[in-house]
Amino acid sequence: MPDSDEAPTDRSRTATRILDVAERLFQRRGYNAVSYADLAAELDLTTAAIHYHFPSKADLGQAVVTRYRRANAKQRAAIRAETSALRARLQRYVELYAGVLADGGMCLCGVLAADEATLPTPVRREVRGFFDDQTDWLTSILAEDIDGGAGLDGCASPRQVADLLLSTIEGAMLTHRSPRNELNTFRASLRCLIDTIAS
Repeated sequence: MPDSDEAPTDRSRTATRILDVAERLFQRRGYNAVSYADLAAELDLTTAAIHYHFPSKADLGQAVVTRYRRANAKQRAAIRAETSALRARLQRYVELYAGVLADGGMCLCGVLAADEATLPTPVRREVRGFFDDQTDWLTSILAEDIDGGAGLDGCASPRQVADLLLSTIEGAMLTHRSPRNELNTFRASLRCLIDTIAS
């Protein structure tokens, strides 16, 4: 267990390092394939030190997803504040996911959703919340532009378009991983869909 005299800022830095490494490993391996021993080896810490900050893996998983959701919310707020054009907003939104692919990872919540049946309840709740966040945000920006022609044949509402777009992004991440040409294909595929939605 870490020294109880450890300064709060040191404790905070250690917790942040644990969250950073856990997020990266979850994005590449999934929740169930990552252990505290894996984290300890990456961080040069003992497993007891990790348990000191996050007593259970469920605590750690919930903290990782909560932080991911907050960071994503800030990114989406910036997109909304910095441009009012639907096409530009959607393109920048797709770039959030392209950036994760470029770093060799996958959408954290997309990966965790594959393990949903075995996730602890608090982690599963946060993952579902992430997808609700995305659908709500996409629905709202699509609804803002409905008079400008935003929509998609076969979709009766902005929410249906939002669901389709989010599902396409998450699926495209699975089929267009890592190599540069795949990343370009990911962007090109989503650009086609955005062009159709924001025509």
